[in-house]
Amino acid sequence: MRLHRLRSLQEFENHREQNAEEIATHIKEIESLVPAHPREFRVPGYSYTAEQKVDFLVDFQHSGASGRVNWRERVCCPKTGFNNRMRATFHVFDIEMEAYKDSRIYITEQITPIYSYFASRYSQVFGSEYLADEVPYGTLNAHGVRNETLCALSFADQSFDILVSLDVLEHIPDYRTAFSECARVLKPGGRMMWSVPFVSSINNNIIRARMSENGVEHLLPPEYHGDPLSKNGVLCFTHFGWEMLDQVRAAGFTDAYAICFQSLAFGYLGGEQFLFVARK
Repeated sequence: MRLHRLRSLQEFENHREQNAEEIATHIKEIESLVPAHPREFRVPGYSYTAEQKVDFLVDFQHSGASGRVNWRERVCCPKTGFNNRMRATFHVFDIEMEAYKDSRIYITEQITPIYSYFASRYSQVFGSEYLADEVPYGTLNAHGVRNETLCALSFADQSFDILVSLDVLEHIPDYRTAFSECARVLKPGGRMMWSVPFVSSINNNIIRARMSENGVEHLLPPEYHGDPLSKNGVLCFTHFGWEMLDQVRAAGFTDAYAICFQSLAFGYLGGEQFLFVARK
């Protein structure tokens, strides 16, 4: 698997031009895997988390109105149960984040398989969920879940070596303050890895909704994402473009870049995928 580290829209466009044949080949390969009629099927590959060859399960769950395979949320390992994006997250984390067994790691989730995976591998992993006013920030509820908001973390300055936030920042209207808080709680040289809805073809972020004195103001039709704490889902405020990386640097990081990748061998299918890394 090749990783491309890109820091701007121009670098991404150059990458697409230079690797056009490889990208087109990948798309043709995955299109050839899909059966003519929607049904469950399997794709052979190597599961990074299971450390063995497997037949990944692919189906049409989470396909929505398109009726097309949701590659990001499927391609599930039969041994670990982790889907495409989860396995890719762990794989890229090991390549990019320079973590040690005793690194202090904060993950902006706690009741998920992703948190459990990290907690089983590292000795100092801290997680949280956004519980609003259920309990004060920085404290635990009756189930032992810590309440935090990324706009005002309760942790002291320079508390962590690594911070991981997956599909969270798009739900925060004031995401710039959240970026600054992430930088504040990281030690010098610390790293942040995150994922968000990302439109690789544009520079400027798309603001779908914002907060006003009257509450939420919708600029585009409301979009709700899955929420482990609520069956009602959670509102998406932003789809990000390449300017996000400049905003992260302005928030206190010395470098920020996109990791762009795809791999038939590892089951990272559906076209190019993105994770993001910043260094304080």
